[in-house]
Amino acid sequence: MELADVTDPACCAPLSGPALSEVEAAELAKVFKALSDPVRLRLLNLIASVDGGEACVCDLTGSFELTAPTISHHLKVLRQAGLIEGERRGTWVYYRVVPERLTRLSGLFALPAPVPA
Repeated sequence: MELADVTDPACCAPLSGPALSEVEAAELAKVFKALSDPVRLRLLNLIASVDGGEACVCDLTGSFELTAPTISHHLKVLRQAGLIEGERRGTWVYYRVVPERLTRLSGLFALPAPVPA
């Protein structure tokens, strides 16, 4: 499942902006679907909050009562959504958030500036 590049302005104009097309809404829904699982939200939070900006998968699995393959699946979904990226070093993969993707998503909720009366 390949998800849209949420940094592309054509993908994700603010929700208060022009009406979304069906295609734009469907692509954006895929990104939100990736974030709709509590395990994935916790994984994203753990990765984003780690000192040094990256977390080893070996450090992530201990925070959950899930099997390693299940954690790997959730990390794959976050990678496909473009929210994290990983780099293999030896037998471990190290993950880091993609800041511009998170920033772009936060821009979706920007409200238009109030017009002075």
